Amino acid sequence: MMQGEHISQEDLALYAMQALSPEEALAVRTHLAECALCRAELAELSGDLALVALSVEQHPMPEGARQRFLNRVSADSAATTQQAVELLAAQEAPRRATRTTAIWLPWAAVAALVIAVVSLNMKIASLKEQLSEQSSTALKLEAESSHAQQVLEVLTAPKAQRATLTASKVPAVPTGRAVYLADRGALVLQASNLEHLPEGKTYELWVVPANGASPIPAGLFRPDATGSASLVLPPLPKGIPAKAFAITIERAEGSSVPTAPIILSGAATGV
Repeated sequence: MMQGEHISQEDLALYAMQALSPEEALAVRTHLAECALCRAELAELSGDLALVALSVEQHPMPEGARQRFLNRVSADSAATTQQAVELLAAQEAPRRATRTTAIWLPWAAVAALVIAVVSLNMKIASLKEQLSEQSSTALKLEAESSHAQQVLEVLTAPKAQRATLTASKVPAVPTGRAVYLADRGALVLQASNLEHLPEGKTYELWVVPANGASPIPAGLFRPDATGSASLVLPPLPKGIPAKAFAITIERAEGSSVPTAPIILSGAATGV
């Protein structure tokens, strides 16, 4: 009878039609006295029952028909009166049966209708829950399919840029790149990841001549906060081809001869 903390719709409908046993009806009345929600549900069901009952066409006997018929019969003979009474009784019996049937048949139809509606509502609720679950699953599959399609497009796109990543060196290794024109005595150096030097120390660039002569000092420099430094067009003699370039750490005023160790070095290429 109870659904959770409330009376089921089917039992409320049977209670409204006075179709419950006395014990069941007492239990329903006790619950209704404390439950506003079930009282509201009962009121709505009672209204529905009344509307269905009123929708059935009734055919009661016309008012005064019985009395008019008896008055007419009383004017006849006793034998005729007896026959008329018997005839009237025979005619009224089907009418009473018809009225009784007309009264009770609508309520039977209402009971069947209410039970069918309750069952249908339960089926609809179950179908809605199943549909919601299927819709959620479909949306998830659609999202997964879309994601997979995007991954495939990235992997197969002709214009996609590709790179191989390797572990970075910690700390970063100092590097330098020198560009030198011997006939002009012009040199440009760009260095990076250099270590910071204490006060009184500096980096010095050296040009190692291709003819085996002593290294030529090419300029002094100190890196910035990021370890980067540059040396642009230091004063150098013209026409001395280079075999290599080197960087050392010297005193702040520089040196005329490289001091070991050599921090960076590289062979010169080209003519």
